[in-house]
Amino acid sequence: MLQDLLDETKVKMEKTIKALRDELAHIRTGRASSSLVDRIKISYYGTLTPLKQIANISIPESNLIVIQPWDKKCLSEIEKAIWKSDLGLAPSTDGNIIRLTIPPLNEERRKELVKLVKREAENGKIGIRNIRREVNDSIKKEEKENNISEDECKKCQDKVQILTDEYIKSIDKLLELKEKEIMEV
Repeated sequence: MLQDLLDETKVKMEKTIKALRDELAHIRTGRASSSLVDRIKISYYGTLTPLKQIANISIPESNLIVIQPWDKKCLSEIEKAIWKSDLGLAPSTDGNIIRLTIPPLNEERRKELVKLVKREAENGKIGIRNIRREVNDSIKKEEKENNISEDECKKCQDKVQILTDEYIKSIDKLLELKEKEIMEV
C-alpha cells in the first residue's frame, strides 16, 4: 500500500515537471522553435484545428519559422491566427508559405522573460510541495487509523521528502537551462 502511494506520488510529480517543460517551451527566447506555434489553432472547415495538423512547420534558420500549409486555401486563416496570437510576431506570406522572423531580444525583454520563467518554475515547485503535503497527510491518516506503524510512517515520509528534493532539483535545472537560453545573445 505504501509503495502504491509512493508510485502515485512519483507519477503526479512527473506530470508537474512535464507541465512545466511544456510551459517553458512556449516562452520565446529569440531563437526559432516549432513549439512557439504549437498552441495556435485555425478554423479549418468550421473546426478549430492545431496548426501542426494542417501545415508543415520547419526551422530553416535559427531565427526563422516557415509554415507551409497543405491546403493553400487556409493560408489567410493561419495568418489571421498568428496575428491574433500572443506571439508578437508579424507573419509575411508569398502566397504559398508563411515566414515568421524571430527578432533578437533586447536586454530589458530578456530580463522580463527570465522573471516569467522564474515565476513558472516557482509555480512548479509549489505544485511539487503541494503533492508532498497531500501524500504526507494520507500517510498520517493511515497511522492514526493504525494501518501502519509510527516507524513506517516516518520512513514513508522520508521517502516522499527524497522524491520532493529530486523533483525540485529537476525544476532548478530546467530553470537554469531556460535562463541561459534566454540570456544568450
